[in-house]
Formats: sequence, C-alpha cells, structure tokens
Amino acid sequence: MKKIPVLAVALAGLLLAGVASPVRTGPAALASDAAGTGAALPEHALIGYLHASFANGSGYVRMADVPDAWDIIDLAFGEPTTPTSGDIRFTRCPVSECPNVESDEEFTAAIRAKQAQGKKVLISIGGQNGQVQLTTAAARDAFVRSVSEIIDRYGLDGLDIDFEGHSLYLDAGDTDFRNPTTPVIVNLISALKSLKDRYGDDFVLTMAPETFFVQVGHQFYGGAGAGDNRTGAYLPVIHAMRDDLTVLHVQDYNSGPVMGLDGQYHTMGGADFHIAMTDMVKAGFTVAGTGHTFPGLRPDQIGFGLPAAVSAGNGHTPPAQVHQALNCLVKGQECGSYTLRGGTSPDLRGLMTWSINWDHYYDWEFMNSHEPFLNALP
Repeated sequence: MKKIPVLAVALAGLLLAGVASPVRTGPAALASDAAGTGAALPEHALIGYLHASFANGSGYVRMADVPDAWDIIDLAFGEPTTPTSGDIRFTRCPVSECPNVESDEEFTAAIRAKQAQGKKVLISIGGQNGQVQLTTAAARDAFVRSVSEIIDRYGLDGLDIDFEGHSLYLDAGDTDFRNPTTPVIVNLISALKSLKDRYGDDFVLTMAPETFFVQVGHQFYGGAGAGDNRTGAYLPVIHAMRDDLTVLHVQDYNSGPVMGLDGQYHTMGGADFHIAMTDMVKAGFTVAGTGHTFPGLRPDQIGFGLPAAVSAGNGHTPPAQVHQALNCLVKGQECGSYTLRGGTSPDLRGLMTWSINWDHYYDWEFMNSHEPFLNALP
C-alpha cells in the first residue's frame, strides 16, 4: 500500500507495483492489556488501512474519528529494523508530521471503544517500505516476540500481513506450494502459527497480497517461464494458514493484466477484474508448472481490495462497477461475459480499501458508496 506507485516490474505483460506508504519505525511506549475481543465480524465487512505511523497528502485521522462503518481497521504499518532482523517496530506518527496526532493514551482508549462496538483493530506488517525477510530461525523468533509486544501493548485483535516487494520469494526447486522449502516462506508460516497458538481462536489474521503474488501463480510460479521468483509466492503461506485465515483481500490495483480462469487477460479498474480475480481465489486454480491445484478458500474468507480514490493507487474503480462485481460474485447477476467457475458466494466477506485516510480526504466516497450496499447484500 502507498500514496502513489513507485515499484514497477514489467513481466510478460504483468505489472508489479508497490502500494505501501512511507513508514517511520521506532519503539512503541505504552503497555496495555492482552489482545482482542471475541465479537464476530459482520457477514459483509468494510476493511480499511489507517495511516497510524506516518503522514502523507491525505492527512492524519485520529482513531476516535474513524467512522463506525469500518469493521476492520489495519494500523499501517509495523516495519522491521532491518529487512532480515524480524524485529518489528511500530511507532505513532510524530507531532512534527501529524500536528493533530492524539496521545498514546487517547489512541489506546479509542481502540478499546472501537472494540467495544465489535470492531477489529489489527497491526499491519510490511507495506512497500517494510521489507520483511525471515531468512533464519532467529528472525522468525524475533518476529513472533516483537509482533506480540505490539499486539499486547495496544490490546489489538490480530495481525495483517502486507508483505510486498522482495519480502517473499521462492528458491529454485521449490515447486510444491503444499510443502515449501524456501526459508522466508517456511519461517513466516511457522511464525504465524505460533502467533495463532499464542492468542487462540479469537485471533484475527488477514493478508493483503498483490495479484502478482497470488493469481499470477496460475500462469507463472516461482519464476517458471517468467524469470521472477516472486510470482505466486504467497500461495504456500495462504495454503498453510487457510484454517486460521480470517480474510484474504488481494489488492486488485497497481496490477498489470492478469490471466483468469477463462484463459483471458483481465485489466484493473472495472467490474470484470474484480470478478475474475475473486473467482480465482474462490474456485482455486492450477499452479503453473507444478502439477498441483491451489484449492479455493471459503467465501467468508474472501474480500477484494480497492483504492479509496484516484489519488490512492492505480486501478480506482467507480462505485457502480464495484457494485456490479459484488452482484455477480454474491448473486450471480451482472456478470457480463464472465462465467463464474466457483459459483456464487453469498458469504463473501467484503471490501478492503487503501485507505481510510484517503477516503476521508475525498469526503468518505468509498464508505458512503459501499457500506450501505454491503449491508443490503443477502
């Protein structure tokens, strides 16, 4: 996630663009109670990222000022001290950059108030600048320790994985997503399982990969035929955590054309892209060059991500097109020429956006357009 795309990799007609925002790191200072609440998510949820550790052109939004429509609030971002340390730090935006930033006490109290309303507040790790490569067992253990400290300090409900850039990749010969061997993959899976075990059933785990790391694995996996060993690299992580994964909301933006299950390339910015990309996650797909099929996820584990506004990222989709995509995916209506391979998904979890701040900047167009529509879905 980011303000404007800065990382672009041209690859067989596919564009990988970073979408994270500038992040500051440093020690957080406030201890708090253990994480989480047991309230269930609504059937159809609105999910957004809150710029908590940095300032950009969209402005700072206090936690207490986040409207009640947002069901999952991802704090952007926690970042490692170095790419391979595994030591994640989260610091609030400094007053010099965010003059209206609240105190830690006010911030934590606002989190508690959101949780009392049934909202989930997560720490999001990574983003464009937060390259996280857990190359060693020591880095894995540092990740578990430091992420736990952040969750405990602010009493958060869980964790969002927004690994981008070069955080995840596949070593040569690592061709079975069901049994990965690449250390950065194996150690991340182990770390996530440890965190899940630590916090139990109420722990909320979400992921926000780019299409390059998920759906592109249908055509290229680990660089097979394409030369980039990052293609499809989220698939082993998603598969290993599928029983513990709350929501996968792929970033349907800052993407090049991606081949869908119909053998056609789909381009971001319209209903067709969201339909085709989400259908792949629901139906499952063959993984290129491996002889294996990635099984689809449950509909309640699936959302899709959008920029809140034209300034937030490439691939902004007009609200009417988003609603068309939802009508197709949920009700089988308005699908155009596309035939759903995974069938309809009445339990589709909802929409994610980058970001709450950009939506605020544009007078809450995303929230006001989509929250009532989600609530009206069957």
